Amino acid sequence: MNTAVGPSTKKRLGTLLVEQGAITEDQLRIGLLELKTSSKPLGTVLIELGFVTDAIIRDALSENTGQQSIDLSQVVLDAHSIRIVPQDLARRYNILPISYDPGSNTLILAMADTFNIVALDQVRALNGGSLNIVPMLGTEADIARVIDQSYGFDLSIDGILREIETGELDIASLQMESDEYSHPMVRLVNALLSDAVQLGASDIHFEPEEAFLRIRYRIDGVLRQIRSLHKRYWPAMVVRLKVVSGMDIAESRTPQDGRISLSLVGRPIDFRVAAQPTNYGENIVLRILDRHKGIVKLNQLGLTEENLNLLQLMLARPEGIVLVTGPTGSGKTTTLYSVLNHINTEGVNIMTLEDPIEYPMNMIRQSSVNEAAKMGFSEGIRSMMRQDPDVILVGEIRDHVTAEMALRAAMTGHQVFSTLHTNSAIGAIPRLLDIGILPDVIAGNLIGVVAQRLIRKLCSNCKEKVLASELEKRLLDVDLDTELFIYNSVGCKSCDHQGYKGRTSVIEILKVTGDMDDLIARRASVREMRNLAISFGFRPIAYDACRRVLDGTTSLEEISRVVDLTDRIMS
Repeated sequence: MNTAVGPSTKKRLGTLLVEQGAITEDQLRIGLLELKTSSKPLGTVLIELGFVTDAIIRDALSENTGQQSIDLSQVVLDAHSIRIVPQDLARRYNILPISYDPGSNTLILAMADTFNIVALDQVRALNGGSLNIVPMLGTEADIARVIDQSYGFDLSIDGILREIETGELDIASLQMESDEYSHPMVRLVNALLSDAVQLGASDIHFEPEEAFLRIRYRIDGVLRQIRSLHKRYWPAMVVRLKVVSGMDIAESRTPQDGRISLSLVGRPIDFRVAAQPTNYGENIVLRILDRHKGIVKLNQLGLTEENLNLLQLMLARPEGIVLVTGPTGSGKTTTLYSVLNHINTEGVNIMTLEDPIEYPMNMIRQSSVNEAAKMGFSEGIRSMMRQDPDVILVGEIRDHVTAEMALRAAMTGHQVFSTLHTNSAIGAIPRLLDIGILPDVIAGNLIGVVAQRLIRKLCSNCKEKVLASELEKRLLDVDLDTELFIYNSVGCKSCDHQGYKGRTSVIEILKVTGDMDDLIARRASVREMRNLAISFGFRPIAYDACRRVLDGTTSLEEISRVVDLTDRIMS
């Protein structure tokens, strides 16, 4: 491979490999002797001698040049990017288009030599000179291999389906490691995964019916049917999905779980895969775990300044437990990861126990629940307590034992975070009592509760300004004599005619005060606790949701879908 590097090079490649322990001095000496009778670069010579692998050379060059490297064995290419760079140009300069973002007109390009100005200029010229190129370092052998696998084969969903319809499916070949990428069913599965990520989906549903296969994406919290395929495609797709997610392809009568890690749209994406037997075949759902979107800064969660200050005040407490509540898919995990990211410093030991680990984070010790190894949440918390943690994250409180262990950790000087399934922040207190936690244990150890939902944001290109009716003013708690304009959804090409694009959170935060502790200790009613909280400035989630309507972020119809507004009519 081409080992020529730019002005940022600090050391010779051979010296760097010896220092890293990848090769010995003797192996370097052998390589340099071979170099005298070869026109190939040192990296290629060392690979051919069997001293190093392509990956070692790639990572060494990446460290030496400061350029980001890419492992092409885990990359799924974007069909659009392949059409941008012709095959002859890709082969001539040993480059490979990875993904293209039309919004920013940016192309991610794998290159054996990221300082090849001629190659960069040639690619940039293909789009009138306005193309933004992000070069990433790949090995010459990897790039050549993927060029062979990609060019000459259709990578678009429609093109692959046309190809499949002209021939028979060879299910057995899907398990072969060699040249598997050329199989149309492999490309079809990859194209569907890539398509879902590019559309911003959070889940992919493969749902077999009696005569066809339904494919749905969950986008902005709502399921949308994307494709319907003939049922004969599904057995081969099941095999492929099971192979790449590490499931048993011979087992179809019991549920299975797996995981896929790929590089899509230029960044690592993980998929959590679950297979469930149904009367028409196995139903498979993939949860898309995009680290790029999964971990956001605390001040980017969409909190009001008042709620942000309140949350930071709660985080300043050195011990106690903070709960995040809400239904499945309400963004609880994202909020918890944002909190951990906010407090993650060198002086703090943060440990997590999750089911499963969703997003790997630097400096945080993450563990996964493993029932087979008898490490459930309660056993895991007990074990973590012996690891000298400052902060503990428990993925979910499901039962009495887990809740008791989490609160015991909070009582012994640890800061604990967890999730709980309740409809409101105040509802977390009777829920804890219901699963058998004593009120005296909750009082004094519960720092606060965050309850949240996710709402869709109106498309900024097509939202329609309308005059609010009397009922809408009452729901929004606005004076009936005030002329009020709000926005409704319409739908356009930009939002795929949905009227909404993207999501944000609406949140209520209950900070547990000394007076609230007294009410908890004497098992006061939810109404009493709610009235006390409101007297201290607590604002229910409906207030935050209505704020989002008044500032034009979303519609009244959308918040009515996820938040109960009936109390506002009756009050």
